[in-house]
Amino acid sequence: MLNNFLPDQFVKNIFQITPELLKEKGVKGIITDLDNTLVEWDRPLATPQILEWFEDMKKNNIKVTIVSNNKEGRVKSFSDPLNIPFIFAARKPMGRAFRRALKEMELSKTEAVVIGDQLLTDVLGGNRSGFHTILVVPVAQTDGFATRLNRKIERRILNWFRKKGKLTWED
Repeated sequence: MLNNFLPDQFVKNIFQITPELLKEKGVKGIITDLDNTLVEWDRPLATPQILEWFEDMKKNNIKVTIVSNNKEGRVKSFSDPLNIPFIFAARKPMGRAFRRALKEMELSKTEAVVIGDQLLTDVLGGNRSGFHTILVVPVAQTDGFATRLNRKIERRILNWFRKKGKLTWED
């Protein structure tokens, strides 16, 4: 049961995920979280570095869809200027939004990865839906109210994984 919370991969930030590494694994699409994965949860627009990352993915024919539990206004105002498809109010870890993103990108599960900063939403949802999951360190040290509770639970799960020797990375 707890293994559903274990990501397939861990990176310090989104920029360690390159088109070259994805292509080596046959990946043609990314389903990514927004808040604290791409930018801080309270940053309204993409940073120049994120813009460059999206452009690099586009140049390499890797499709990206943002899947967020946040409200439409937040996700739309971030995604629209970038012309990036998005799904808001995703209800992660439920699988419906992941399946919808996959269908819209016209890819199979083996051709896509799920990237996010939370075990309880992104990793659990991606794993339960059969995707390769990549956990990133949260961009910000602060979180919205609901996420703070999730972080406490996540710390307990990560400590359990650490004790069982299932973590292959450092904090």
